[in-house]
Amino acid sequence: MIVVAIDGPAGSGKSSVARAVAAQLGYGFLDTGASYRALTWWALDQDIDLADEDAVAGLLGTFTYSSSLDPDLESFAVGDVDVTAKIRDPRISLAVSAVAQNLRVREWMKNSARDLATHSGFPGVVAEGRDMTTVVFPDASTRILLTAREEVRIERRAGDVAGRDLAETTASVRERDAKDSNVVDFFTAAPGVTVVDSSDINFSDTVSAIVDIVRAGSDQ
Repeated sequence: MIVVAIDGPAGSGKSSVARAVAAQLGYGFLDTGASYRALTWWALDQDIDLADEDAVAGLLGTFTYSSSLDPDLESFAVGDVDVTAKIRDPRISLAVSAVAQNLRVREWMKNSARDLATHSGFPGVVAEGRDMTTVVFPDASTRILLTAREEVRIERRAGDVAGRDLAETTASVRERDAKDSNVVDFFTAAPGVTVVDSSDINFSDTVSAIVDIVRAGSDQ
């Protein structure tokens, strides 16, 4: 199984870039952040206190999550409930860090991501998330740390969320980075990980840069 692992901080463009890379390569696309959002949605739907780590982790025994790995088809479900739109709600964005910091949840999600990649049905998978290159897929064929300067990431994130001003976005990105850094280092590239800094290049060039890295690696 060919795996391209991409991680990086908030606002670095991991999801959109990884999806486009997967489409160009004819690979599956694994949005691991969506699985955390789905669990967050389910926990809130059942009135679970996200600060209660035992209660959240206790949901995993009956958490039935499915995801389309087709980069041209975004589709997520919890059981028989389509949560594709629900998990993008601002309340989920504000709450997901509490779930993502739960170490038992992270272990479960790691194994789930590996299983999804193994049974993807695609010749390869592009997996994106906060710890893809170091924890989930440390032996991936290609490992990329996608980053950008903080001010660039904030501007991009502000543009992604309608109605959110720059000050609010700045606080949100910094808070998310601070919380997630408690469980994973997504600013420093591990040995063997290639850094792609998109601060001064556009979306298309970022995608092309990563595709070129993947193809160069497959030719070796």
